[in-house]
Parts: sequence; structure tokens; C-alpha cells
Amino acid sequence: MKRRALILGLPALLAACASGSGRVAVGSDGRPLQRLYRIRPKDLGDIQFRLLDGVNTLRGAAGVPRVELNAALNAAAATHSRDMAIQNRPWHFGSDGSSPIDRINRVGYQGILIGETISETYETELETLGAWMQEPQTRTVILDDRARDLGFGYFQEDNGKIWWTMVLGAPGQQTVVQPNVAAAGILSG
Repeated sequence: MKRRALILGLPALLAACASGSGRVAVGSDGRPLQRLYRIRPKDLGDIQFRLLDGVNTLRGAAGVPRVELNAALNAAAATHSRDMAIQNRPWHFGSDGSSPIDRINRVGYQGILIGETISETYETELETLGAWMQEPQTRTVILDDRARDLGFGYFQEDNGKIWWTMVLGAPGQQTVVQPNVAAAGILSG
């Protein structure tokens, strides 16, 4: 009898072990359940370089020059991401009334603003980039052939919501041009 109980219990034991073996949990619709994308402070560099690689891949396919990360634009983007979280709304103006141009001037960027894209989401940086590419306004900013510099920042709330900001600029030009300012208020849950 003990041997029979062991044999009957073996499938249950194997099923329990297999549940942690990399299987993807699926919902009643058969699609994978979304997992919370939790960003650790040490992930910032990796996130910025993954996004930069993604942007440059898209720009290369469109036949426009590559962009490089710019520390000043990174600072402007990070500041705006935090400010959007404080305001609890994805938009291009700071709580102090600042515009994207004001923010790049404050951080000492020597160039012009090409555009800014923003998002409020629970998605990764690459999922967000993909969503931006689906919208004509944000795609125009990302693929603008004048851009040479990129800044990217985020702020993640305790509940997992992420406020993303990407800023594109062109160095060395001091004339003010009307920037492409685009928002993707993407909220997935």
C-alpha cells in the first residue's frame, strides 16, 4: 500500500517541481500573464543602453544617423520623469511651468531640442519604445534625422508604474526651433 501511495504521489510531486521550471503562466485567454517590471537602481545604465540600441536599430532601418547618450539630456529626462510622477499626469510641462526647452537649458545642453516623448506605463523600456513607434507623432521624434543626442530617464513608483521620458537633441546649434513634442499616454495593466 505504501508503494502504491508513492507511485500515485509521484506525478503530483513532479508537477510541483515543474511549476518553477521556467513555464510561463497564462491567463484564461491563453495569453501570458503580465509580470511586474521592477527596476533596481543599478539597472539604469543597462536600461539606457538597451533603449539606445533599440532607437539606433530603428534609425538605421530608416536610413537616419545614429544617436548617442548625452549626460545633460539624461538629467533633463530623469528630472521630468520624477516631476510627472509627482503631478500624476503624463505631459510635457513641469510642475513649475517649465517646457522641454527650459529643462534642456537648465541642465546646460548646448544644442537644440528635437523632441521629447513621454509615457506612463507598467511596460519595459523596449515595450514602451515599440508603443512610441506605433504612434505617428512619437515615431517622427524618434526618427528625426537632425537628432544626434539622446537622453532617457525614468521614475518608478512603489506600485510599479513607470514614468518614461526620452529627449532628443542636436548639438552645436543655438537657434530655437519648434520641437516635435509627442506623448504616448500608454497605460497597460
